Amino acid sequence: MVRPKILILIPARYASSRYPGKPLAMIKGKPMIAWVYEHAKAVQDPAWEVLVRVVTDDDRIAQAVQGFGGKVCRVDDQVSTGTERIFLAYQRYFKEQNISLVINLQGDEPLLTPHDLGQLIRYHLASSFSLATMVQKKEAGPEFYDINRVKVIFSPASGECHYFSRAAIPAARDGQVLNWYLHIGVYSFRPQALEKFCQAEKSYYEDLEKLEQLRAIENGQTIGAVAITTPLQSVDCPADIEEVERRLSGTGK
Repeated sequence: MVRPKILILIPARYASSRYPGKPLAMIKGKPMIAWVYEHAKAVQDPAWEVLVRVVTDDDRIAQAVQGFGGKVCRVDDQVSTGTERIFLAYQRYFKEQNISLVINLQGDEPLLTPHDLGQLIRYHLASSFSLATMVQKKEAGPEFYDINRVKVIFSPASGECHYFSRAAIPAARDGQVLNWYLHIGVYSFRPQALEKFCQAEKSYYEDLEKLEQLRAIENGQTIGAVAITTPLQSVDCPADIEEVERRLSGTGK
């Protein structure tokens, strides 16, 4: 029996408007990209074959990854999203390798665990969804109204994500929202779904909300999700590094 081949691609750019050089930011003595890469490499299941690559257009990032023993795919094209960058990497380096799933793993989630990634892979392989992602159940609070926190209308019964928004959804007409789902921006694509997504034009709601996953929904692709419970801390600014280090030391909130 041929084992499914899982390709985990980590897009990493040096030129970030909010935090230049972010992938190389040091966390407890090693660059952030190393934490993400090592967690991806630790995803193990005898039923799969897992390949991990960092996809970058920058010599500094490539050298850092190779320095800790990681593997790199160079994609120097000017693209607007990380998804487009991983699609080019898949097309150029892996299209003939009978890949079952292509996972777009963000390089700024150093606390995401191998267990969480394994859960996503198992779920997507066993489902019929075009894409799969992660969500996290949250209680109502200030975060619910933060436009930088992406909310998702998620059905636990079916596992389907129906809509994503920066707005505070769902709205409670007759009371108060007690719980909601936060979207965790990791995507698993079937190769055909990745190709369809990247060949489609930018969609209306994608452009309005600045959320590329809405392009998939508007083009008739289905998105399923696994609900994870790991306390995460994405890195958007230098202050976030301090919180990540606290959590890795067991002293974070």
